[in-house]
Amino acid sequence: MTHKILPDRDVKAATLSWLKSVVIEYSICPFAKRELERGSIYFSVNRDIEIEQCLLHLIDECDRLETDPGIETTLLIYTDAFAKFDDYLDFLEVAESLLIERGYEGTYQLASFHPNYCFQGSDQDDAANYTNRSPYPMLHLLRETSIELAVASHPDPENIPQHNIELTRKLGLAKMQALLAACYPLNR
Repeated sequence: MTHKILPDRDVKAATLSWLKSVVIEYSICPFAKRELERGSIYFSVNRDIEIEQCLLHLIDECDRLETDPGIETTLLIYTDAFAKFDDYLDFLEVAESLLIERGYEGTYQLASFHPNYCFQGSDQDDAANYTNRSPYPMLHLLRETSIELAVASHPDPENIPQHNIELTRKLGLAKMQALLAACYPLNR
């Protein structure tokens, strides 16, 4: 799909819209609202198309988290790379290996989001895929210690994924498609 190149602020606005209207509104991640209200989510737009540059971007964001304790979590938004979900999954695998290689295992964790996200063994039209569908391909870089604290304070962390699957299926495919579509800038 060809689209008009959007300024970073519009890419961030689409991502923020998704975060508010899907992730927070439906409590897909029960921990996101607190961090958004605290202003501790960093939105990093990357326009590279080369895997190596995207991986350097990931390491740069790890370095940013190392030096800025005010940032709790980072959304790495890839506007021009990984349009194909399989290419994104290949990138994700390399990115996870790079974190281990760089000694970040146990320090940072990646969560993955993509406009065409599809869980293994799932039908493309399963509304449950929308728990991980986003306006752009993204990596969500999280601090492990923060995850541990958040999970410890949640009454039922083990059932969050199942709750999300049930919720998205109850809302239905058309509703989930509409929610995601509403996040895209009109001129995309």
